[in-house]
Amino acid sequence: MPLATLNTCTPEVAAAQLTPCVDIPRWVEAIVDARPFSSEADLIAFAEKAAYPWTEAEIDGALAHHPRIGDRAQGNTTEATMSRGEQAGVSTAVETQTALQAGNRAYEEKFGRVFLIRAAGRSAEDILAALDERLQNTPALELEIIAQQLREIAILRLKGVLAA
Repeated sequence: MPLATLNTCTPEVAAAQLTPCVDIPRWVEAIVDARPFSSEADLIAFAEKAAYPWTEAEIDGALAHHPRIGDRAQGNTTEATMSRGEQAGVSTAVETQTALQAGNRAYEEKFGRVFLIRAAGRSAEDILAALDERLQNTPALELEIIAQQLREIAILRLKGVLAA
């Protein structure tokens, strides 16, 4: 959706375009309410600022829409399509999938939530190394990292929306 269209469409249409970037209503509403933006750079800068801080409840709500790393998102929603594209570089080799499944289980047991990482641009090996490293974190540190990864995903998706 070109910026000019995002700037002039109804709030409902704008929100429908932004929600798949990250399903945090406060973030979506802030962007919708701040329109019009003079440039894509201004929109991105505003979206980045609006993403600080996100509460633990907002993060957990957004995580409910993210598949486990290595799993392919199901369905035909915009968010599922975005997720499949982001995880396209994750190896489907049995050895890699087995390691990701074991890591996901260990992570969920320790932190009580799905492991989230910006997968776009990362190899399966990079993701596995990050997963192993993050399993050593405290819950408080891990929540900060999850929030940052969620912000990175949201901004990448927003750039994708603008390019579509």
